[in-house]
Amino acid sequence: MNTFEIINETDEVIEELEEVKNVVLFALNYQKISNALFNIIIVDEEKIRELNKNYRNKDSVTDVISFALEDDNTFIKTDVRVLGDIYICIKRAREQAKEYGHSLLRELSFLSIHGLLHLLGYDHMTKEEEKVMFDLQEVILSECGIKR
Repeated sequence: MNTFEIINETDEVIEELEEVKNVVLFALNYQKISNALFNIIIVDEEKIRELNKNYRNKDSVTDVISFALEDDNTFIKTDVRVLGDIYICIKRAREQAKEYGHSLLRELSFLSIHGLLHLLGYDHMTKEEEKVMFDLQEVILSECGIKR
Protein backbone atom coordinates (compact mmCIF):
# COMPACT_ATOMS: atom_id res chain seq x y z
CA MET A 1 0.00 0.00 0.00
CA ASN A 2 1.25 3.46 -0.88
CA THR A 3 1.40 6.08 1.83
CA PHE A 4 1.90 9.74 1.08
CA GLU A 5 0.76 13.05 2.38
CA ILE A 6 0.40 16.44 0.81
CA ILE A 7 1.45 18.88 3.50
CA ASN A 8 0.62 22.55 3.05
CA GLU A 9 3.16 24.55 5.06
CA THR A 10 1.81 27.87 3.78
CA ASP A 11 -0.99 30.04 5.13
CA GLU A 12 -2.84 29.71 1.82
CA VAL A 13 -5.91 27.59 1.29
CA ILE A 14 -5.21 25.49 -1.80
CA GLU A 15 -8.41 23.74 -2.83
CA GLU A 16 -6.73 21.88 -5.71
CA LEU A 17 -4.66 19.67 -3.40
CA GLU A 18 -7.36 17.01 -2.97
CA GLU A 19 -7.54 16.51 -6.73
CA VAL A 20 -3.72 16.52 -6.96
CA LYS A 21 -3.78 13.63 -4.49
CA ASN A 22 -6.00 11.67 -6.90
CA VAL A 23 -3.62 12.38 -9.79
CA VAL A 24 -0.66 11.14 -7.73
CA LEU A 25 -2.59 7.98 -6.78
CA PHE A 26 -3.30 7.37 -10.46
CA ALA A 27 0.38 7.87 -11.31
CA LEU A 28 1.45 5.36 -8.66
CA ASN A 29 -1.00 2.79 -10.03
CA TYR A 30 0.04 3.57 -13.60
CA GLN A 31 3.68 2.92 -12.65
CA LYS A 32 2.64 -0.22 -10.73
CA ILE A 33 4.05 1.15 -7.47
CA SER A 34 2.34 -0.39 -4.47
CA ASN A 35 4.74 0.01 -1.57
CA ALA A 36 5.95 3.61 -1.53
CA LEU A 37 6.20 6.18 1.24
CA PHE A 38 6.80 9.87 0.47
CA ASN A 39 5.56 13.42 1.05
CA ILE A 40 4.64 16.36 -1.13
CA ILE A 41 5.23 19.57 0.79
CA ILE A 42 3.85 22.91 -0.36
CA VAL A 43 6.09 25.79 0.70
CA ASP A 44 6.66 29.50 0.18
CA GLU A 45 9.46 31.16 -1.77
CA GLU A 46 11.68 31.65 1.26
CA LYS A 47 11.66 27.94 2.14
CA ILE A 48 12.27 26.68 -1.41
CA ARG A 49 15.09 29.18 -1.88
CA GLU A 50 16.68 27.98 1.36
CA LEU A 51 16.42 24.34 0.22
CA ASN A 52 17.76 25.16 -3.23
CA LYS A 53 20.69 27.06 -1.74
CA ASN A 54 21.57 24.52 0.95
CA TYR A 55 21.23 21.37 -1.11
CA ARG A 56 21.85 22.45 -4.70
CA ASN A 57 24.09 25.50 -4.18
CA LYS A 58 21.64 27.63 -6.16
CA ASP A 59 20.54 30.79 -4.38
CA SER A 60 17.27 31.16 -6.24
CA VAL A 61 13.59 30.30 -6.05
CA THR A 62 12.55 27.24 -8.03
CA ASP A 63 9.22 25.53 -8.63
CA VAL A 64 9.91 21.98 -7.42
CA ILE A 65 12.73 20.09 -5.69
CA SER A 66 12.78 16.35 -5.11
CA PHE A 67 14.89 14.71 -2.45
CA ALA A 68 15.12 11.09 -3.53
CA LEU A 69 16.29 8.64 -0.90
CA GLU A 70 16.95 5.91 -3.47
CA ASP A 71 19.51 7.96 -5.41
CA ASP A 72 22.42 5.77 -4.40
CA ASN A 73 22.94 2.26 -3.11
CA THR A 74 23.13 3.26 0.56
CA PHE A 75 19.41 3.12 1.24
CA ILE A 76 18.03 0.41 3.51
CA LYS A 77 16.12 -2.27 1.66
CA THR A 78 12.72 -2.94 3.22
CA ASP A 79 9.28 -4.01 2.03
CA VAL A 80 8.34 -0.34 1.82
CA ARG A 81 10.14 1.99 -0.57
CA VAL A 82 10.87 5.18 1.34
CA LEU A 83 11.14 7.45 -1.69
CA GLY A 84 11.77 10.88 -0.16
CA ASP A 85 10.14 14.30 -0.30
CA ILE A 86 8.89 16.64 -3.01
CA TYR A 87 8.81 20.38 -2.26
CA ILE A 88 6.64 22.65 -4.40
CA CYS A 89 6.66 26.44 -4.23
CA ILE A 90 3.03 27.60 -4.40
CA LYS A 91 3.90 31.10 -5.61
CA ARG A 92 5.95 29.74 -8.54
CA ALA A 93 3.17 27.25 -9.32
CA ARG A 94 0.63 30.08 -9.46
CA GLU A 95 2.95 32.21 -11.64
CA GLN A 96 3.66 29.34 -14.03
CA ALA A 97 -0.01 28.42 -14.33
CA LYS A 98 -0.74 31.99 -15.37
CA GLU A 99 2.32 32.15 -17.66
CA TYR A 100 1.40 28.90 -19.43
CA GLY A 101 -2.30 29.73 -19.56
CA HIS A 102 -3.59 26.74 -17.65
CA SER A 103 -5.12 26.04 -14.26
CA LEU A 104 -3.38 25.85 -10.93
CA LEU A 105 -4.62 22.25 -10.74
CA ARG A 106 -2.73 21.46 -13.94
CA GLU A 107 0.46 23.10 -12.69
CA LEU A 108 0.36 21.49 -9.24
CA SER A 109 -0.40 18.11 -10.82
CA PHE A 110 2.46 18.51 -13.29
CA LEU A 111 4.94 19.52 -10.57
CA SER A 112 3.81 16.68 -8.31
CA ILE A 113 4.14 14.06 -11.06
CA HIS A 114 7.47 15.53 -12.16
CA GLY A 115 8.76 15.29 -8.59
CA LEU A 116 7.36 11.78 -8.12
CA LEU A 117 9.04 10.53 -11.29
CA HIS A 118 12.35 11.90 -9.99
CA LEU A 119 11.79 9.98 -6.76
CA LEU A 120 11.20 6.87 -8.86
CA GLY A 121 14.52 7.32 -10.66
CA TYR A 122 13.52 9.18 -13.82
CA ASP A 123 15.63 12.11 -14.93
CA HIS A 124 16.02 14.55 -17.81
CA MET A 125 19.76 15.07 -18.04
CA THR A 126 19.89 13.85 -21.66
CA LYS A 127 17.48 14.38 -24.55
CA GLU A 128 16.55 10.69 -24.44
CA GLU A 129 15.82 10.75 -20.69
CA GLU A 130 13.89 13.99 -21.07
CA LYS A 131 11.68 12.52 -23.80
CA VAL A 132 10.86 9.43 -21.74
CA MET A 133 10.13 11.42 -18.57
CA PHE A 134 8.17 14.24 -20.18
CA ASP A 135 6.14 11.87 -22.39
CA LEU A 136 5.23 9.84 -19.30
CA GLN A 137 4.20 13.00 -17.42
CA GLU A 138 1.88 13.98 -20.25
CA VAL A 139 0.34 10.50 -20.53
CA ILE A 140 -0.42 10.46 -16.80
CA LEU A 141 -1.89 13.96 -16.80
CA SER A 142 -3.91 13.27 -19.94
CA GLU A 143 -5.30 10.00 -18.53
CA CYS A 144 -6.46 12.00 -15.49
CA GLY A 145 -8.15 14.57 -17.70
CA ILE A 146 -5.65 17.27 -16.76
CA LYS A 147 -5.26 19.29 -19.94
CA ARG A 148 -3.23 22.35 -20.81
